[in-house]
Amino acid sequence: MLVLEYKAVLKKTQVKAIDEAIRTSQFVRNKVLRYWMDNRGVGKKQLYQYNTQLRAEFEFVKNLNSHATHASVENVERAISRFRDNCKKNKPGSSGYPQFKKDARSVEYKTSGWKLHPTRRRITFLDKKGIGELKLLGKWDIHTYPIDLIKRVRIVRRADGYYVQLCVKAVSGTELRTSDEEIGLDVGLEHFYSDSNGHHQENPRFLRKAEKAIKHAQRRIYTKEKGKNNRRKARGRYARKHLRVSRQREEHAKRIARNVCKANAYVAYEDLNVKGLVRNRRLAKSINDVAWSAFRRWLEYFAIKFGTQVVAVPPHYTSQKCSNCGHIVKKGLSTRTHACKCGCVLQRDVNAAINILFKAKSTGGHPGSNAWGVGTSTLLGVTLVEQVATLSQESPGF
Repeated sequence: MLVLEYKAVLKKTQVKAIDEAIRTSQFVRNKVLRYWMDNRGVGKKQLYQYNTQLRAEFEFVKNLNSHATHASVENVERAISRFRDNCKKNKPGSSGYPQFKKDARSVEYKTSGWKLHPTRRRITFLDKKGIGELKLLGKWDIHTYPIDLIKRVRIVRRADGYYVQLCVKAVSGTELRTSDEEIGLDVGLEHFYSDSNGHHQENPRFLRKAEKAIKHAQRRIYTKEKGKNNRRKARGRYARKHLRVSRQREEHAKRIARNVCKANAYVAYEDLNVKGLVRNRRLAKSINDVAWSAFRRWLEYFAIKFGTQVVAVPPHYTSQKCSNCGHIVKKGLSTRTHACKCGCVLQRDVNAAINILFKAKSTGGHPGSNAWGVGTSTLLGVTLVEQVATLSQESPGF
């Protein structure tokens, strides 16, 4: 599934109509979830029947396209299924009990409720919410895909405006690699990653660089009176600064992952539990800033595009073990040089990257999950499968 995203040009009345559609979608989801909580054992059929009751009872729900309310029910279904799967597998920690949505930011239509203009640069929403025709700005060429292949249309609200996403049932084309090398990657905080060839990729630290401006924008919010327009504008400026950092991380991870997969036929990396690592309150900000999860997600996507084999291996002892003789050389995090009695002296992360590659080749590791959410055999935190399953093709994320 490819996701082609466009910026929407809106009038003030359309902004209000979209916000109303998003609130209605959130209302349906929360009501259906409450119905499931109060009536344990109800199945999929009963959830959709309750959705029909809501459409009959509330006029504002009826005004939203029926397929859009069905999509809200599907969101509840996925949350329930995920919770049950976690319980069956006795997953440690939180089982992910379904939660109510407090600030939904999107509404999703299926194959009805919208119509594309013949130019494919405008889209009209046909339900009674009053959204009407939206002008689309973007580089994607939707002309190459038949209308029948567009299975979902989403309107997404972000800090810098509204976006329309067209979900197309198609497979992206493959590309040729530039070489067939093998490489091991050790991600870190000092460097974005160090590879088994001795190369260090710089850690851009986008949040750290923007932190001063973000804090200034945050302080400006509290100088404005509550409930006033100036406070709303200040909040918008603050949110846009965070959005920019988020996009910088995603684009950087995408670019680096593409280069790695294009230049190598075999890539080994660490199977890290990022969700567990960010519980360290001293390192949480730096770990989130380096975006290991996004990097792995894009590695697995471009592995399919370039025909690269990506393998995840357990990270245990990869930093302590000598890559030359196999002897365990204990060292703390502050020790950045690996020096073994066999005479092997390497930068700590390069030594770990070589061990990761050896480990993957000797044990096979775990084949990396792919960007379509099929055959995922390893998890990077509990949200990797969700992220992979909703990955957009080389475009900003959802």
